[in-house]
Amino acid sequence: MSRYEYGIDFDKIDAIDIHTHVEIDGCGHRSLDDELMAASEKYFKSGEERTPSIDAIADHYRSRNMAAVVFTVDAASASGHAANSVEEIAEGAARHNDVLIPFGSVDPWQGKAAVRRVHRLVDDYGVKGFKFHPSMQGFEPNDRQFYPLYEAITEAGVPALFHTGQTGIGAGLPGGHGIKLRYSDPMLLDDVAADFPDLTVIMAHPSVPWVDSQISIATHKANVFIDLSGWSPKYFPPQLVKAANSMLRGKVLFGSDFPVIQVDRWMKDFENLDIKPEVAPLIFKQNALRVLGIKH
Repeated sequence: MSRYEYGIDFDKIDAIDIHTHVEIDGCGHRSLDDELMAASEKYFKSGEERTPSIDAIADHYRSRNMAAVVFTVDAASASGHAANSVEEIAEGAARHNDVLIPFGSVDPWQGKAAVRRVHRLVDDYGVKGFKFHPSMQGFEPNDRQFYPLYEAITEAGVPALFHTGQTGIGAGLPGGHGIKLRYSDPMLLDDVAADFPDLTVIMAHPSVPWVDSQISIATHKANVFIDLSGWSPKYFPPQLVKAANSMLRGKVLFGSDFPVIQVDRWMKDFENLDIKPEVAPLIFKQNALRVLGIKH
């Protein structure tokens, strides 16, 4: 096992994609059950390979002169489906440390074991953040039983990235496959950000239908950021574009949600947004460097 260390030339890369998924491991085990995987393919209509390997993802970003944060979601307790290997993602990122940045994931319902795993993933594997998906993992982020997790992540000095808003996972299925959207209301993260002022919180995606709440939280809390993944920029709510150009220019991060949204498509659609020339470099790289704690 090789512990991850940064090997990225941050001066030379054009962008950091803060939100990409590795959804298969070396054993062929996928992050979602077959029904959810098929439904998400239908929802996102990407038309591309839905579960590229970590080596393929590295090549994809290397050829675009970008770095990418890679992760999966451990939702075993809520879904009954074991996660693909988080450790393997970290090891793959270590092999491709010129272009990939690994985030860990823990099942919040595993209590003290999840807290121990946070420490192990940081100390032994060198992960640089953690991904949560409250709807898939079936938990309310502001429930105090999960606070020891945030204490461990704060202690490690790495950010926590939370899915917010509606999700394409389970979309169109009866009952949404049992996945509940209310867990991903960003207002639940306002409590977390207030109670853990030293924890960097990233709200993933434009938080439809709670975008105004999301903008308010990111404006109010110095430790809260927004990533722009999961939606083509042509569908961004206008108030979010306006905020990104003004009071949130230092708070908004480029993210695609690859492979369900292709980076090239995201970039092409972003070009048509009315983003000020001085703001684009902040979104594509500088804000991410701050969030990741990279002195630059």
